Amino acid sequence: MKDPVCGMIINEESAVAFKEWQGVRYGFCAQKCYDSFTAEPEKYITALDRNLSSGHACCAPASEVDHTKHDHNKIKKESSGTYTCPMHPEVVQDGPGDCPICGMTLEPKNITSDTGSNPELIDMTRRFWVSMILAIPLLIITMTGMFTSKEIILGGWQSWIEFILATPVVLWGGAPFFIRGWKSIVNRSLNMFTLIAIGTGVAYGYSFIATFFPGLFPDVFRSADGTVAVYFEAAAVIVTLVLLGQILELKARDKTSNAIKALLSLAPKTARIVRADGTEEDILLEEVVVNDLLRVRPGEKVPVDGEITEGNSTIDESMVSGEPIPIGKNA
Repeated sequence: MKDPVCGMIINEESAVAFKEWQGVRYGFCAQKCYDSFTAEPEKYITALDRNLSSGHACCAPASEVDHTKHDHNKIKKESSGTYTCPMHPEVVQDGPGDCPICGMTLEPKNITSDTGSNPELIDMTRRFWVSMILAIPLLIITMTGMFTSKEIILGGWQSWIEFILATPVVLWGGAPFFIRGWKSIVNRSLNMFTLIAIGTGVAYGYSFIATFFPGLFPDVFRSADGTVAVYFEAAAVIVTLVLLGQILELKARDKTSNAIKALLSLAPKTARIVRADGTEEDILLEEVVVNDLLRVRPGEKVPVDGEITEGNSTIDESMVSGEPIPIGKNA
């Protein structure tokens, strides 16, 4: 059975006293709980019934506590798995993904202190560095060819070398942009990624055809050496720059998430409970129920809202009230 005053689970052998009220027999872990219940039974039973009807676990019987705690964990798990768009909060879905309206990566709706690093930032950073390593020599080759003859630099191999350097950048580095651009077309919600996908895709596709099938183009498209101008460097550089922009954006959003995580980490994870026999024990914060007697030692943070029954101290309430000076508290 459960002591209706302190909430401790006891059996008949360990109960100090019993009290029958309104046809129900209650057991108590200590004489103090028995005296409190005898003086005001409606206070504890009414609170118990009220919390049971509202679904709160703090004053429920043992079976109800376990059931409600499991439901709470399920809700916590579901809420932590819910993602939304920073620009369009009406977009909510289970699991990570992209916003169907603007294409931005969805953020967790509820940030917790144990939320890990941003996997998209890691992925975009890796794509950026590989793309930049390939795009810089590609840009140098293209710019040099504009001021000198291709035959002097790379002969007829320049377009092929540009193709080799640009292909990983556009098709691998820019893959997320093409996916988001395609989704924007399917969802009929054109956005920035639509423009990027079309621009780089057309530039790369045109250059690919000009390199492998130059005979398809009329003579007016050909230069003096018979080759067709290609734009591999334009597609590769645009993808690299957009990747850089995505990294800067994700880092800014990551800093905000880290600030929230740091704030959440200020909350204590445990509380020190004083048992009926006077012994003390550290328990998880989730295990604290109404009417538990907790001890807050000097220098510790107050784990939960409550009423001070003994002692006095000053408590820093700046996180709640903004007041920088600790406030004196006593029973």
